[in-house]
Amino acid sequence: MTSLASWSADIVAEKSLRGLVGKLLGTECRQSVRVLSIHRSRSGRTRRVCLEVQRPGGSLALFFFRHSDGIWHVFPPGDARPSMSAAVLPQNGEAMAKEAAHG
Repeated sequence: MTSLASWSADIVAEKSLRGLVGKLLGTECRQSVRVLSIHRSRSGRTRRVCLEVQRPGGSLALFFFRHSDGIWHVFPPGDARPSMSAAVLPQNGEAMAKEAAHG
């Protein structure tokens, strides 16, 4: 029997949208699923798909997001934010920086 942690880790990321839907809904439910909308970001790096699932209790809309690494997730990608970092300059870079500073 599969543990809940293992199952949820498998659900979080999937390269195939069909595979992710199959894991979430089970293979017997595929016939009652249809695509409502497909949206691509302006950069073309992410996609969003809305699926409608017909169930006895009513229809259900599910959103899936394809991240820049090509993997489908049930959550949207995070915003790319500016960041800063520091690095040690190589010896030649330090000498050039000193020369530029002293003119």
